[in-house]
Amino acid sequence: MEKIESTENKRVKHVIKLRDKGRARREEGLFIAEGKRWLYDAAFSDISELYVSESFAKENEGTGPTDDYERSGKGEAFIVTDAVMKKMSGTETPQGVLAVLKMPAFSFEELIKKQNPLLLFLENIQDPGNLGTIMRTAEGAGVTGVIMSRDTTDIYSPKAVRSTMGSLLRVPHVIAEDFNGTIEDAKAAGIRMYAALPDSKKRYDECDYRASSAFIIGNEANGIKDETAKLADTPVGIPMGGKLESLNAAMAAGILMYEAARKRNFSGGTETI
Repeated sequence: MEKIESTENKRVKHVIKLRDKGRARREEGLFIAEGKRWLYDAAFSDISELYVSESFAKENEGTGPTDDYERSGKGEAFIVTDAVMKKMSGTETPQGVLAVLKMPAFSFEELIKKQNPLLLFLENIQDPGNLGTIMRTAEGAGVTGVIMSRDTTDIYSPKAVRSTMGSLLRVPHVIAEDFNGTIEDAKAAGIRMYAALPDSKKRYDECDYRASSAFIIGNEANGIKDETAKLADTPVGIPMGGKLESLNAAMAAGILMYEAARKRNFSGGTETI
C-alpha cells in the first residue's frame, strides 16, 4: 500500500472536503465512514478508497479485512501516519480505519412497491445523532424504507453516519425534494399515513398497523408542519406523564416503529435485547 505522510496530500484534502462539505458529498455521491464495522458491512465494491493508520496496520497485519480489500482490487488502499489519520478523522481518538464509500442508490418507487411496506417519513429532523438513531432503530423494527425531507439534516454527515452503526447501508432511504407530494404518492399507493402529534386524542397503541403503513415524524422543536399534518389519515399521540409535552424525536419514532412491529408479529429473526 502507498504511504501518505503529509496532511497537504491531495487525497487527504479530498477526504476532509467530503467530511466537512455536504455539497461535495452530494455532487460526488461519496461519504466517509470510520471503523472496522464499515469494512464488514459494506461490499468491497462500495468502497472507493480505504485508509489505515500506521499503528492500525501494524496491529492487524495479515489478519484484518483491510488485507482482503487490497487483494480484491476493487479500490485503492493507503497507509497514513497516525497524525494524518487524526487530521482526516477530525476526532480525538480515530479508530485507525477510514473508508470513502459510494452512497447507496434507492428509489421511492422501490420503497412503495415492497410487499406490505412499513415506511417512515422524516420532516426537518435537525440533530444528526437523532437521525442516525432513527435509521438504526428502523432496521431493528423491520421498517422497509425511510423518506427524508430535503431540509432534514444530512444523513451522510460523519456524526449521522456514526450514529447509524451501519444501518445506513441496509435500510432503503431516499431524500424527497417534494416531501408532501411524496406523502400523497404513498397514499395513492394504498399506504395509510399516521402522523405523530402530541395533542392527538387517538393513542398510538389503538391503531392496527398490519396493513401498508407509514409514520410521519416532525422536527425536534416544532413537530410536524401544519400542512403536512393535514395529509395524515390518522393523527396518533403517545401518552405523557408529568409535565412533558413531547418526547425526543428518535424516542417517539422508536416507540411507534416497535408498536407496528409488535402488531405485525415481527420477530427480526436475529438477536433480542
